Amino acid sequence: MKKKPAGNADAATAPAKPVDTRTLRERYDDVRARVAASAAISGRKANEVVLVAVTKYASIEDIRELVSLGHVDLGENRVQQMVQRAGIIDEFNARRRERGAEVAPVRWHMIGSLQRNKVKQAVDTCRLIHSVDSLRLAEELQEYAEERGSAPGGERFGPVDVLVEVNVAGEKSKHGCAPAAARHLVDMIDTMVALRPRGLMCMAPNTGSIDDARRTFIRCKELFDEIRAIGSGGERFDILSMGMSGDYEVAIECGSNMVRVGSAIFGEPPEGSADANDDTQTPPDGGDDE
Repeated sequence: MKKKPAGNADAATAPAKPVDTRTLRERYDDVRARVAASAAISGRKANEVVLVAVTKYASIEDIRELVSLGHVDLGENRVQQMVQRAGIIDEFNARRRERGAEVAPVRWHMIGSLQRNKVKQAVDTCRLIHSVDSLRLAEELQEYAEERGSAPGGERFGPVDVLVEVNVAGEKSKHGCAPAAARHLVDMIDTMVALRPRGLMCMAPNTGSIDDARRTFIRCKELFDEIRAIGSGGERFDILSMGMSGDYEVAIECGSNMVRVGSAIFGEPPEGSADANDDTQTPPDGGDDE
């Protein structure tokens, strides 16, 4: 008699996950309402929190629909996918303008780990890089941004806006500089003429605990306030990017003014996907960015 493969019994008895039958518009409206409610709890208005819709597992059709609803901030984990999708959405918006629609330009956010060999594509495509976690990466960004600015026509480019990613939870599986090193990295970036440090980014630990997430967000907000209080980064150091689909409400209550939400808008990722996190990062030298 053959033995059943390990885990089959558990799989058979595990309760089925409820299927979300809502439309993209309904999910989007729900997320926006929750953002507004959480902002109100922290004494702010909804428009003081930027909602970055993470398109990691979204279809092009869904991205087009969201852009048609007027959403302009989109985030990607992989540079190659961001470049491809930015081109498709640019063409889509160009056709909408030809038909007389008022179309705001999309702002792309690079939220995943940035490989140094993808620096040029990232700088040329996105509005904000969330994941600068080392001086070496900042120097690579500075070198290309300065080269681009000094080329013919380069005067139209301003400094590249970046966030310093901080590994507040201290997890080995996450990228990010240590909290104690964050101020120094901000100060170093602030000396680079072609870069502009705009704030901090962090992720909650992988424990799945909202209490753990809250503690992480509170500590990152304290660090953000400490850096601002001493003037590091200058007046434009004003972005605190914290919170994903599972914890963005808590992040906003803790002071986040930019959240990165994917599955809560676009639906759960396909079965068998490597992960369901909105902004899980790829290894610095692996994945399909190569």
